Amino acid sequence: MTYLTVENLSKSFGLKILFEKITFGVSKGDKTALVAPNGTGKSTLLKIIAGNESQDNGRVVFQSDVRVGYLEQEPDLDPTLTIREYITQGDSDIAKTVQRYEEAVNAQAEDFNEKTQDAFMKATAQMDLVGGWDYESRMEQILGKLDIHDLKRTIKTLSGGEKKRVALAFVLLDNPDLLILDEPTNHLDLDMIEWMEGYLIKSNVTLLMVTHDRYFLDRVCNHILEMDSGKLYHHKGNYSYYLQKKSEREEVERTEIAKAGQLMKKELEWMRRQPKARTTKSKSRIDAFYETKEKASQTKDNQEVELGISMKRMGGQILEMEKVSKSYDDLVILDNFSYSFNKGEKIGIIGKNGVGKSTFLKIITKEVQPDSGKVDTGLTIEYGHYRQDGIQMDEQMRVIDVIKNVAEVIELADGSRISASQFLEHFMFTSEMQYTPVHKLSGGERRRIGLMMVLIKNPNFLILDEPTNDLDLVTLQKLEDFLQNFGGCLIVVSHDRFFMDRLVDHYFAFEGDGVIRDHHGTYMEYRALREELDANRKKELKASTQSPAKPKPVKQKNESSNKLSFKEQKEFKKLEKEIEKLEAEKLSIEKEMSAGNLNPGELQDKSKKYGELTDQIDEKTMVWMELAERV
Repeated sequence: MTYLTVENLSKSFGLKILFEKITFGVSKGDKTALVAPNGTGKSTLLKIIAGNESQDNGRVVFQSDVRVGYLEQEPDLDPTLTIREYITQGDSDIAKTVQRYEEAVNAQAEDFNEKTQDAFMKATAQMDLVGGWDYESRMEQILGKLDIHDLKRTIKTLSGGEKKRVALAFVLLDNPDLLILDEPTNHLDLDMIEWMEGYLIKSNVTLLMVTHDRYFLDRVCNHILEMDSGKLYHHKGNYSYYLQKKSEREEVERTEIAKAGQLMKKELEWMRRQPKARTTKSKSRIDAFYETKEKASQTKDNQEVELGISMKRMGGQILEMEKVSKSYDDLVILDNFSYSFNKGEKIGIIGKNGVGKSTFLKIITKEVQPDSGKVDTGLTIEYGHYRQDGIQMDEQMRVIDVIKNVAEVIELADGSRISASQFLEHFMFTSEMQYTPVHKLSGGERRRIGLMMVLIKNPNFLILDEPTNDLDLVTLQKLEDFLQNFGGCLIVVSHDRFFMDRLVDHYFAFEGDGVIRDHHGTYMEYRALREELDANRKKELKASTQSPAKPKPVKQKNESSNKLSFKEQKEFKKLEKEIEKLEAEKLSIEKEMSAGNLNPGELQDKSKKYGELTDQIDEKTMVWMELAERV
């Protein structure tokens, strides 16, 4: 069954054609990714499909009754609402159904009559249809996984990343048949990304998305749509399969272009003889010549980001951190951390949001002072710090003027010098784009300018905080190539696991409470290590709860406040059984309510009991989670 059909879709801005006569379909169960360079209109295409923007020509057709969820790259949320109000009162089928059901329950409780009874029965049937009975528990689970806990906060107090995560939770909660996602991994930490990967892999939802996260593409997608030079290529397989087939296709195209070039030379001699007899045969040959000429003139527009920037010489001392500690109230970021950086070392930093990764970078550059300890930087070290929120620029300035304000002439690694305009061309800014105002640039184009403004100062110690957001795959690959050949030191924070694994020598893994694990290996090897450690802890916990020993002495309890007392262990074990029993009772009531065999009075009683059980489960789960966290 085809959920979505796109026919001859075209869109342009002024004289720039984004895409022309795009045609494709998305079938039920497909997990499709759209791959294309920046500036080709990927986000615009998703907006048109979602109905948030109009096309110039063509049409978008959905299968009837298909529910569509759409996550924008930069969601626009009502700033006056709280998180709970946005989630539960937004434009969501399930949220509206739950709200109508609650209103019907209250109306029937206040005035039981034929009208309220009918409204209640219809609301109950709709709850069955959309699967709304577990809405609250699913909401808490998804928001918890996305690190959104205080639902009373207003939207206006949220950061850009928090808004993106709230918007993501909203579209996931609605259980759409077709989910359209624009850069869903931006602003998620690695644990969140891996949770979402698992969620989407297990889910029956049909996907159409744009993302630059190559591990995410490889694990989740089974259909890659590639937009290249105005053409659309279909690849039924994951990202690795797509790369293989793309390489094979480009090799064939290069061979065909070379053959056309050889044939054109022979035909050109014939054309120069200017045959007088314009027979049907000669005219046909002339037409074939122009077709061959067009083919031979084709070139693969693989623009490259050439970043051979000059680097200042590094002395013997790089960066020394000795017994550095830093905390904010109860949040411990560093606890007596010591490390000596070596010349040319490349380190990746990973950890959940909020553990202090960005603060660690600011301590290195001395923008933030540690509570104790020393940070000594070598005299020859020149930092280039690209921040997560990018570089601030005058929105009205032209691109060329932004770069000229930093440097009119740029020195390259080989000693040659180029103009600011030539430098921009290295970063895929054509002569026309260089005179574009900043406010008209895409997110990826702004990122490229930000990276240029850091590199233009010839640093020998690069610190990159989430540099990959909004960059297309071509730019990412070229940035990786440059950083691999960069002779200075590199510290990079990124949620792009492929990017990190390709670049870094080892990882600083921020595990919370000031614990930093120095891991030598790939990110996936680190995840395997963490899973093994977590599995061992669970086994130990299970053994301790199944065979409670004698109460531990008070002295041991004082030595580690995180360990549970004998009484707490018993409570922990008891809570597990109670929650399991309450969940079973809740499930039983769900089945009774959805069976349609209850009269209105019984249905009302069951609904009330269902709410009480949900509250009890939530309360006991919170206590259980607190004890589990201490374990």
